[in-house]
Amino acid sequence: MKSFPKHERLDHLGMAASIACAIHCAALPLVITALPLLGLEFLANTGVEISMICLSLIVGIYSLRISYPKHRKVLPVLVLVTGFLLIAAGHFIFESLEALIVPLGGFTIAAAHLINWKYGRRCKHQ
Repeated sequence: MKSFPKHERLDHLGMAASIACAIHCAALPLVITALPLLGLEFLANTGVEISMICLSLIVGIYSLRISYPKHRKVLPVLVLVTGFLLIAAGHFIFESLEALIVPLGGFTIAAAHLINWKYGRRCKHQ
């Protein structure tokens, strides 16, 4: 089994967390009434959403902090910031479009990890 370097594992975790956050935000309005029947009402809790966003933020910053000095590409940082700006805009500015904008932000954060991961794999020095 292939062992991935630390920054690659962080990008994999970041992609998974961001996609889970996006799916959570997109699917929750559709299945919110069924959650208590399935014993999953905790997923509708604001704390779960905040926890997912914080996890994505921590992993994203840490992952980019480790790999940026190796590839020195600013694109993953810009895409990550754009993703979090979309999430913030969906929560605080465009609340009526939250179900559309917040998942887009989650997928944008996942894209930042994917870009960072690809840059890290191309970089052979260090």
